[in-house]
Amino acid sequence: MHADRPRGEGRDPTGRSQPVLQVVRGFLMGSADIVPGVSGGTVALVLGIYERLVHAIATASSSAAALARRDLRETGRRLAAVPWVWVLSLLVGIGAAVLLLSGPLERLLAEEPQAMAGLFFGLIVGAVLVSWRLVRRPSGRLVVVALVAGLLFFLFLGLQDTTHASGAEVATRPWWAFFLAGAVAICAMILPGISGSFILVLLGMYTQVLGAVNEREIGLLLVFLLGCVLGLAAFSSLLTWLLDHHHDVVLAALIGLMLGSLRILWPWPNGLESTELAAPSGPVLVPVLLAVAGLALVLGVDALGRAAEHRRAR
Repeated sequence: MHADRPRGEGRDPTGRSQPVLQVVRGFLMGSADIVPGVSGGTVALVLGIYERLVHAIATASSSAAALARRDLRETGRRLAAVPWVWVLSLLVGIGAAVLLLSGPLERLLAEEPQAMAGLFFGLIVGAVLVSWRLVRRPSGRLVVVALVAGLLFFLFLGLQDTTHASGAEVATRPWWAFFLAGAVAICAMILPGISGSFILVLLGMYTQVLGAVNEREIGLLLVFLLGCVLGLAAFSSLLTWLLDHHHDVVLAALIGLMLGSLRILWPWPNGLESTELAAPSGPVLVPVLLAVAGLALVLGVDALGRAAEHRRAR
């Protein structure tokens, strides 16, 4: 990743930032990001703004590094290079989607746990297939890396019986758990094929963060956002270096984590509320149909993204 401005990608034809259009883009990205398995980065790719978004993140992160070196002049120069109207308009849209849609999603998780688990199961399977396409040189070694990572994470998840937290448990959750969740989940913005909500599922913090949003736990949300900001500044360069130098191994390990996480997303017996596994029972058809729909959605969004990238490359 570098600080040079991308050539024309993501710019509006008029040369202006067009904040209203950017808010709409952000809303679409935020809508995707609150659903595990659907990457906001993939939506950004479809909308033609991914490269510019990555550039803005890199520029902002480099300003933080300059500040750590106490180079105030370089810090100011890099901050001035960030397209703030463009970025803030995008963040407004993302925030609006989270605030407006997290409530209905939390109710569905509580009222239809098996159906929603089926949907998320299909989304994650789709994310696995999409992510494997991003492996540059597939090999048996990478398959082993993915399977071992998946098995270890599958067994790790089985160490606890439940992933569910009530509203009261959310309120007493230690603040540092929200800070760490934000710091790690935000890295999904620069990881191909991985969504921030999926990272929260991996960490066992998805329902907790969703509950904090709906309960308007401002203190916890500010801690979560602080974790996001500091995590992105601290890890963006490292993750970029890992992807540049060990791309396929890192991606294979991430795919393994997704495979292992399917233990949480298996609809039976209790959906996302439990890591227990049971044979399908009760309303089987709806979870299965939603799983197929989730798989089709991810593959469809990926196909649109690849088509848009192909058109821009011509």
